[in-house]
Amino acid sequence: MRSQELPSLLTQSFRAKFQAYQSDPSLAPLYMLGDAVEVLKELPNESIDVCLTSPPYWGKREYDAGGIGLEADFHEYLENLSLVFAEVQRVLKHSGSFWLNIGDAYKNKNLLGLPWRIALSLTDKQGWTLRNSIIWHKVKGGLDNSKDRLRNIHENMFHFVKSPQGYYYDIDGIRSAPRKAKVVNGTVVSATGVTGIRYKRKIELSTELSEVEKENAYSVLEEVLQQVANGEISDFRMVIRGQHRTTHSNSQKVSGRAKELNEKGFYFLKYHPQGSKPSDVWEILPEDTQKRQLHFAPYPIDLCKIPLAATCPPDGIVLDPFCGTGTTMLAAQLFGRKSCGIDICQDYLELAKARSESVL
Repeated sequence: MRSQELPSLLTQSFRAKFQAYQSDPSLAPLYMLGDAVEVLKELPNESIDVCLTSPPYWGKREYDAGGIGLEADFHEYLENLSLVFAEVQRVLKHSGSFWLNIGDAYKNKNLLGLPWRIALSLTDKQGWTLRNSIIWHKVKGGLDNSKDRLRNIHENMFHFVKSPQGYYYDIDGIRSAPRKAKVVNGTVVSATGVTGIRYKRKIELSTELSEVEKENAYSVLEEVLQQVANGEISDFRMVIRGQHRTTHSNSQKVSGRAKELNEKGFYFLKYHPQGSKPSDVWEILPEDTQKRQLHFAPYPIDLCKIPLAATCPPDGIVLDPFCGTGTTMLAAQLFGRKSCGIDICQDYLELAKARSESVL
């Protein structure tokens, strides 16, 4: 039986529903049935903390109830997306983030570059700031019978912010747990087995360092080893003039490390005690669609984890203007965040609501 709540959304003000939802302590998502642009126009300015979405592919799938993705020309598809994202920008808080996962498409054997077309349009025409371009490596792809090109097993995920300064970002919330340093026979051993003995030997044998530079290098190395012992850093690397190359560039004009190496004879790379931050390549399996009957997008919950953990404050509200069967909403619930989803298809929203209720 269908929920009685979803049809009622057709006759109630989306603004009123959303404003009531803002003060409701429940984490149950708010679902809104309708065209994304029209629904978003009713939401208040600066009311959303994070928008996380994966719009329909262009020209690949025929979703129920029509909508974006069925345009005859891909330029029209991009324009329609831009209209939605202009409204997203309006409802997003100054501190907010917008995460966009979007697939590419071919026309007449030509790869169109749709993700970057929309990304550049958003930065150039709407004033978004693009902070990261992430590659979602899907590990395995779908069937590909083409005989004149490589398989496609990745999609793009873009992180935009409304303002380049002051946006919410919890870097420690997404760090991987580091291995711990230990003390062996009275000697501090870092997480990767560094004791400092090898570096001391390199300093001693260096023909590039002056005696003053050597003394300074010994002193700073002891300080760094003590930081490892105290748990202030988890690990380190020491780069010594003449024995190691700089980690970024040898040009002092573009690399502060190169300048430090030239002036002091060494520098240290210190690793955060709470671990390293994720890279911009994510290996995540697509959603298992074998048991689905209504919706077949591969957008998985795991793709939502880093965006939500890094950019949605604990009391924040997450938006997905193309929520489909509610993957973003389900992920937000699991992270203890409120969320609202918009879709043009009532059947999808029924399935999304059922998924949400399964974890309440």
